[in-house]
Amino acid sequence: MNAEDVVRYLQDNPGFFEDYAELLAQIYIPHPHGGRAIPIAERQILTLREKSKMLEVKLAELIQFGEENDAIGEKMHRLCLALIAAGDTQGMLQALYYNLREDFAVPHAVVRVWRPGNGALAGSEFAPVSDELRQYAAGLEHPFCGPGANAEVASWFGEAAAQLRSFACMPLRDGGNACFGMLALASAEPARFYPEMGTLYLKRLGELAGAALQRYR
Repeated sequence: MNAEDVVRYLQDNPGFFEDYAELLAQIYIPHPHGGRAIPIAERQILTLREKSKMLEVKLAELIQFGEENDAIGEKMHRLCLALIAAGDTQGMLQALYYNLREDFAVPHAVVRVWRPGNGALAGSEFAPVSDELRQYAAGLEHPFCGPGANAEVASWFGEAAAQLRSFACMPLRDGGNACFGMLALASAEPARFYPEMGTLYLKRLGELAGAALQRYR
């Protein structure tokens, strides 16, 4: 009989230790953290305590994630209200930039819009962009996050571009899913926007901005 046979026997006979309960106090095994030997029953208690601690850590992480998601959801709600309340293009853009700066701690944000409905509109947000940039934006199925932003996008940030180390780019789309612009965020922190990060809220941010801007195109 080998160790696997013993394991299989105990698994097939769960009542074994009920019939031989005294063995639980007689069998000694090494302490998990070294040193003395302890009864198997005490080892079982230690194992349960360790599992309990692991579950507590996981629960704390889930609670933290939930609280963070609630906070982001509240910020998105405030942004949505501000965009709805805006009376014109400039008011909407100011509300967008203000909320990104104050609520989301993103001091560097730029919008570019092309294909205006009634001729060119005033403001840097409606400055011409290259065909390559339009194609790049239209091809983004998910927000881009990382250090290597498109060179044309980086130039939108002017003198600050030299200090920026990470970027997030979201296409702005109309109701027919046609791309008509881009929202670009940037940070001096290299780890603020990185390729492996979740992009759900960034995608929603782009959708909100796109929906708001459609009213003024």
